[in-house]
Parts: sequence; C-alpha cells; structure tokens
Amino acid sequence: MSATDSLSAQLSALQHVLDTMPPVAAMQIRVHDYRDGVLHIRAPLAANVNDKGNAFGGSLASALTLSGWALVTLRLRLAGFDADVYVADSHLRYLAPVYGDLDAQAQADAETDWDSFLATFAQRGKARISLTARQPGEGDKAAAELSGRFVAFARR
Repeated sequence: MSATDSLSAQLSALQHVLDTMPPVAAMQIRVHDYRDGVLHIRAPLAANVNDKGNAFGGSLASALTLSGWALVTLRLRLAGFDADVYVADSHLRYLAPVYGDLDAQAQADAETDWDSFLATFAQRGKARISLTARQPGEGDKAAAELSGRFVAFARR
C-alpha cells in the first residue's frame, strides 16, 4: 500500500469513527483532508446554526476539538499505533461570528515535535501533545481558536 493509499484509508477510517457518534453525525462533520501537517474537517452551517444565523458556539467548540483529536489519531495510526486519544485540556477563544460553513483546521504547535511524541508513545504507551485548531475568519484572521493538549494511551 502506498503512502497516499494509506493516508486515504486512514482518513476514511476516521470518518467512520466520527459517523458512529450521534452528536457528531448530527453536525454532519466530514474529514476533508490532511496536507502540510494540517488536518481539515468541515461541517455545513445549516446543521450548526444558532438563533442569530451564524455558527453555534458549541458546534465550533466541537469541530475544533474533534479536529485536534482526529489529527493526533491520524498521526498515531500512520505510525502504526493503535491508541485511545483524549483532549486533556483546552482553551477556546471566539473572535468573530462565523456566517459560513465550519472548517476546523488543526495542527501541532510550533514547538511540538511529532517525532518526540511518537517516540514517547512507543516507549511508554502514552504521550501528550499540544495543538492549535482554528476556524478561519476574515482575511488571515481566525474567527475561533482552540489551544489544547491531547493525550494518547495505547489500547490493551
């Protein structure tokens, strides 16, 4: 299996897991792609709208958190590990209303080293990593941004 086939298969597997969670399915979240270290998940505004006609804050929080979870899960699976991934803690800032579809974009923080994370996981069966997920807004500004630490534990 080529690296592209493996990535495609892992993205499909992530989508399957998301589809099995009723609240996530109701949000109509879709794994869009992974490139240049950034995982994108999308959801239509129509399924996540509030009384003001913009994105519901809870949907933004969920999409941003799920994009971080999906990124860590994907990187572990691509490295050949089977793990349970959890959000350990997060901080979310809502910066501007979102009047379009949700597009959560997760990536590792600048000081984060995936190789160290994966090596720690291989050695200890657990590891943590800091990520940032953002919902684009106007121009290059974020409409919402989540900073979080995610933890992974080897499945037994």
